[in-house]
Amino acid sequence: MTADLVAVVLLLAVAAYACAGGTDYGAGFWDLTSGGAVRGKRPRWLIDHAMAPVWEVNNVWLIFVFVIMWTGFPSFFQIVFSALWLPLALAAVGLVLRGAGFAFRKATRRLAGRRLYGAVFAVASLVTPFFLGAAVGGVASGRVTAGSEAGADAWSNPTSVMFGLLAIATTAFLGAVFLSGDARRFEALDLIGYFRRRALASLVALAALAVITLFVTHEDAPHVWHGLTHGIGLVFVIIAGVATLATAWLLLRTPGNWARVTAVGVVASAVIAWGMAQRPYLIPTSLTVTDGAGASGTLTWLVVVTLVALVLVVPAVVLLYWLDTHGELEGLTDADLRKGTSPDGDGTAGPG
Repeated sequence: MTADLVAVVLLLAVAAYACAGGTDYGAGFWDLTSGGAVRGKRPRWLIDHAMAPVWEVNNVWLIFVFVIMWTGFPSFFQIVFSALWLPLALAAVGLVLRGAGFAFRKATRRLAGRRLYGAVFAVASLVTPFFLGAAVGGVASGRVTAGSEAGADAWSNPTSVMFGLLAIATTAFLGAVFLSGDARRFEALDLIGYFRRRALASLVALAALAVITLFVTHEDAPHVWHGLTHGIGLVFVIIAGVATLATAWLLLRTPGNWARVTAVGVVASAVIAWGMAQRPYLIPTSLTVTDGAGASGTLTWLVVVTLVALVLVVPAVVLLYWLDTHGELEGLTDADLRKGTSPDGDGTAGPG
């Protein structure tokens, strides 16, 4: 029972990272596709301003996922990281390069440097979710088993490729939806329609890839396919479909906060559907939740830690997101600093 509870916590943490981290990766996707220095100036300006306050905190969910895997399901952690070390290592390198590129692009003054770091940020935002999705596909297809050697087939099979493409489409969709709302918040009227059109296009691509993935899993990952088309897995697939239609309807109107809610509903429901489809396995059909669970004492403490996080960490993160979406976390610009105003706003210059 405790093992099942911890498995649910792990799945919800994966869903949280897919939604929060996916939005940031999506911003990088649109940075990559926004065009040259002149045509892409306005979209990149919005991306920088929208991401700056919260892009680092989203990795909290990924760290939580790894902690739950490592301590709660150590055999699962060992199998996955042994067989899928290459795509996971590439994803980790992408995470580092993406963060460095975003930070240095904002700090450097030279145009050549900004272009270089911007390219690193954008390309890493595309590569990282693909390899994370490919690793998940390797697990879902059942190719990753105890004692299996690391090989290309574990993460370059049809299911892995489709999961990787789904991850990219998901991030593009979330990024465009949130950026269209940010454009309205910053009163960038020209960018509202710009990102709304891209949100609709990426939603269509995401829906098409989801349908193709169902056909692929029928042959390549039959256990997951059966779970997605029956029982509670099918329920969450239907919820994701309803949320997709609701998001499309809201995007055809003036995009606002409700479009963000339904977009998150699409992604979270899809991730939960995948998790429910694998029941009772961590790795279909070779490692069950019960067999992969760690010591009972460890699982109990993980439940306690989760409860503490629900009380202390989650409200803080939610507050941060709320402050960001309401424009309360705007940083000082160079123009603000040149005014010589003090942090208290009394018009007095700071030291020096």
